Amino acid sequence: MDEYLARLTTEEINEKTQMIDECTTEQMLRLMNEQDATVPAAVAAEIPQIVKAVDILHGVLKNGGRMFYIGAGSSGRLGVLDASECPPTFGIDPLRVQGHIAGGDGALRIAVEGFEDNKEEGIALIERCGVTDKDAVIGITASGSAQFVIAGLNRAREIGAATIGLVNNKHSKLESVCDICIAPVVGPEVIMGSTRLKAGTAQKLVLNMLTTCTMVKLGKTYNNLMVDLKASNIKLIDRSVRIIKAATGVDDKTAAAVLESASMSCKLAIMMIKSGLDAASAQRVLDQCEGSLKAAIRTTTNVV
Repeated sequence: MDEYLARLTTEEINEKTQMIDECTTEQMLRLMNEQDATVPAAVAAEIPQIVKAVDILHGVLKNGGRMFYIGAGSSGRLGVLDASECPPTFGIDPLRVQGHIAGGDGALRIAVEGFEDNKEEGIALIERCGVTDKDAVIGITASGSAQFVIAGLNRAREIGAATIGLVNNKHSKLESVCDICIAPVVGPEVIMGSTRLKAGTAQKLVLNMLTTCTMVKLGKTYNNLMVDLKASNIKLIDRSVRIIKAATGVDDKTAAAVLESASMSCKLAIMMIKSGLDAASAQRVLDQCEGSLKAAIRTTTNVV
């Protein structure tokens, strides 16, 4: 028996759910819900570390670097999910925020668990991605023992990239190769070792924080409106119109017309309405303000 794995909180038996196989359906659901309710507190305890990670990621992306999620199994899938949502939500180039899973994209659909032990592939991934000292790599592994992730982070660190770990156990093997280690400990799973449950939920909450707060700091929102979204389908066009209306107070017809004249850029449309500038002039001011809509508006008007 592996002594390291045996002592992990994520590998312990949950005494509160030991008899789950004798429960009614409702009892099972209530047990799971009660266990899930403990996750936010575990994440909250890690906010000081998450603050440091967000500030690092903000600096990296602001200065032209990239952020990479690397993980295996459920952890890898969550990283890919979070990264893939950033372009449509925040209008960022998909190459700037990337998610990678051990075993490649095929592992998103069909589990290939053996790949998490492949050190060489973790190193090769970092080198294939061309990670530099301007980038940040976030390794995700519930146990903190996935060699694919540890080796990848270690290689990134050797290159000089910022390294961040997300793990669900304290004093894990991952910790030694991270500049920042985020470790929400959620306790034993409802089903022993099934870290797609509470551990996965905690990881998703942390990943939400990392990208959302980083993007807010980069000026990808106006108040709490996603003004850099890509209006690429009917739903998102409709959302863009509603965002423009909420930000400026114009009617549907005006919002839709200005959105079209702004080449379907929600942010640019708001800037045009708020400032009275044409599209080219409004874009120049936005560029001068590094894409921050609120800062751009403040340079042309006192209304924000």
